[in-house]
Amino acid sequence: MAPIAVGDAIPDGNLAWFDENGELQQLSIHSVAAGKKVVLIGVPGAFTPTCSMQHVPGFIASAEELKSKGVGEILVISVNDQFVMKAWAKTYTDNKHLKFLADGSANYTKALGLEVDLNEKGLGVRSRRYALLVDDLKVKVANIEEAGSFTVSGADVILKAL
Repeated sequence: MAPIAVGDAIPDGNLAWFDENGELQQLSIHSVAAGKKVVLIGVPGAFTPTCSMQHVPGFIASAEELKSKGVGEILVISVNDQFVMKAWAKTYTDNKHLKFLADGSANYTKALGLEVDLNEKGLGVRSRRYALLVDDLKVKVANIEEAGSFTVSGADVILKAL
C-alpha cells in the first residue's frame, strides 16, 4: 500500500491509551479528528533515542503554540503495547497535551501505509517516523522520514505549516 499523502483522508482506527486518571481507554481516530486540526506523530518505538530525546520533547515544548494555532489534539502513535506507552508517557512529567497511543499490532500504522520491517534488527514491524497535520480527516501535511532520519517531522516544521 502506498503511504498516506497530502489530500488523503486518514483511516479510522481504535488505539489504546491510558487517560490522566490511569484508566485504559480506546480512542477512535475519527472521533477525535473529525471537524478539528490534529497532529499525528508516528515513532518507531517508545524509549528509542531519537523518539525520546528529540521528536516527542519537541512536540511537548511546542504544544501550547500548536494549540494556539488551532490544533485540537496531538497524538503520538507507536507500535508498542498500551503498558509500554503508559510507562513512556510518564517519563514526560511536563507533558500536558500529548496523548500516547498504542498500535500494538501495527494495524493502524499499516492502514496509513507507514509500516517498516525491522525484523533484521530484532524489532519486528514498526512505524516510520512521521508527522501528519490533519484538518477534518484530510491530510494537509505529510512529513514522512527516510529510515534513520529526523529532518522533516519535528514540531518546528509543523508549526511553519500552520
